[in-house]
Amino acid sequence: MWTADEISKLCYQRFSELPKRGKPEPGREWTLLAAVVKCSVSPNQEKVEEVVSLGTGTKCIGRSAMSSKGDVLNDSHAEVIARRGCIRYLTEQLRMAVCGQGSTVFCQGEEMGKWKVQSGVSFLFFTSHTPCGDASIIPMMIDRQSQPCPPIRSDEIIPNGTNEKAERLNPKRRAETQTDGINKHPRLEEPEKSQYEDNVLTQQSLQDIHRTGAKCVPGGPEDPLQPGLGYHSTGLLRVKPGRGEPTLSLSCSDKLARWAVLGFQGALLSHYLQGAVYFSAIVVGRCPYSHQAMQRALITRCSEVTALPAGYTVQPPELLQSSLEFAHSQAQTEHNHQPGKGRVSPCGAAISWCAVSDQPLDVTANGYKHGVTKKALGTSKARSLICKVELFHSFLSLLAVTDKSHLPESLRGKELQTYWDYKQVAQSYQQASLQLRSQAFPLWLRSDRDLLQFH
Repeated sequence: MWTADEISKLCYQRFSELPKRGKPEPGREWTLLAAVVKCSVSPNQEKVEEVVSLGTGTKCIGRSAMSSKGDVLNDSHAEVIARRGCIRYLTEQLRMAVCGQGSTVFCQGEEMGKWKVQSGVSFLFFTSHTPCGDASIIPMMIDRQSQPCPPIRSDEIIPNGTNEKAERLNPKRRAETQTDGINKHPRLEEPEKSQYEDNVLTQQSLQDIHRTGAKCVPGGPEDPLQPGLGYHSTGLLRVKPGRGEPTLSLSCSDKLARWAVLGFQGALLSHYLQGAVYFSAIVVGRCPYSHQAMQRALITRCSEVTALPAGYTVQPPELLQSSLEFAHSQAQTEHNHQPGKGRVSPCGAAISWCAVSDQPLDVTANGYKHGVTKKALGTSKARSLICKVELFHSFLSLLAVTDKSHLPESLRGKELQTYWDYKQVAQSYQQASLQLRSQAFPLWLRSDRDLLQFH
């Protein structure tokens, strides 16, 4: 069985192997990292195979910058980039299956024109930082060792990357050194306490909460904004902050919770699939973290959703945290910041890499390809390979190589033209989405139909 540290190490290593373009400037810029990892399951063990999609990024565009052509990335947070890259990967795997080229993910399903994930194949999700939104509303504690994941002190990191404190706590770690993308820290064990003692200590230690920049969805409850523990309300849908104006992008906590019900394959690929594709686990890197907050944000809010169509279910992932920190996290960047290098800031670029045969790497900024000229804006040269219109065109290419006699039932005999058209006739997916919205997320923001009418 794999460990959370093995997953984070694999993802950090994959990032280190990518070209320099789009990566943060060391000691001045920070970013977040997320990835989808493919695993194989045998009767005796689950084995990690490979990173199939990786994303970095921290930015979102405001509503006024959104495009009716689907050619701009609205949400460039790492978690969203990694998931969209994974859709590219799954689309290519379906194409291989349809063409008889031997997909390593899919096999023929029981229904005509439908495919399913092969027995023994699973996917897990990694993110270097707690997802924004509800999961990041975490209690702070005065007692550092009681914190879910305490901040790094300068005396805990020394130049050669070894961790003296970890060596004192665990002699076996004395030989371990920092690797590219990784900072190792000990798992601090607390002595056992009675429930009464634990409650008293918790009440005395709680002082404030980690706050999220994500704002409550309009039309619903608001944050009390009281000092300390009363600043936020929990369990609410939230939208990500934009550059000077609100966005329509729901928080990563909300999106991960949604994928645990609808799957992460999206509406278009659901035409070809016998059932939704879910993450078996979510692994978070070393950062401020609370298992209770993750459970609340990603699982509990949707745990009572019922009446889902065949192929869909509430599929709560296992929640784990690694002890390894991303070398380009905000905390590490601030720690390594040199005087005179300018202020520490988030990296403006976003990187998408996925395990596909053609153009696996895609670097963007402000929703467009990185380095594109103003003259090229609005043309295909400016488009990210994971924007809506590009993913739609990949789906249409999949349709083009599918024999008409093997087309999924949901796509037969219909006059479909636009992205919106193809999404709406994915009946099982739309039914599951309706149940999720009506029972758990009634305030979920839906993209304007006018923004989805591209070809």
